[in-house]
Amino acid sequence: MLKQAVLDKLNDQLAKEAYSAYLYYSMVGYFESVNLKGFANWMLIQAQEEMTHMHKLFNYINDRGAQAVLQQVAQPPHTWDSVEACVAETYEHECMISEAINECVTLAIKENDHPTNTMLQWFVTEQVEEEANADDLLQKVRMIGDNSSGLYLLDNELSRRTFVNETEG
Repeated sequence: MLKQAVLDKLNDQLAKEAYSAYLYYSMVGYFESVNLKGFANWMLIQAQEEMTHMHKLFNYINDRGAQAVLQQVAQPPHTWDSVEACVAETYEHECMISEAINECVTLAIKENDHPTNTMLQWFVTEQVEEEANADDLLQKVRMIGDNSSGLYLLDNELSRRTFVNETEG
């Protein structure tokens, strides 16, 4: 059985994961609107990953005999000043999610909730990868700058990314 404080924190994290998916779907729309289909593909996969993260938390809460409660999800932005601004927001958002996961871990430890701490370690590891991937993309976009040929090549590279559900297995 989950303690109420842990349940509340996990339900809050569930909302953050849902917002992440919304944000990345919004970025898909932005990149589609500026004809960067590869960037749109990269963001679509980000959105899909966030949905699997949400699903993992949802199932965990219910498996522990509690109820996952869905909260209202805020509307994300839908336009950005540039490709770099959009990708920079992705990186900043992943850093914020990492901090939120860390807060969940801290609370689980404080509450002596070892099963939740163990489950959350998957998210801790995942966030290291999420931050690294977003930072890598941001550094490439910054390196390219205003070079349209470079942007074209990066967009082509990003179009080859495929979704893998890492929450299974």
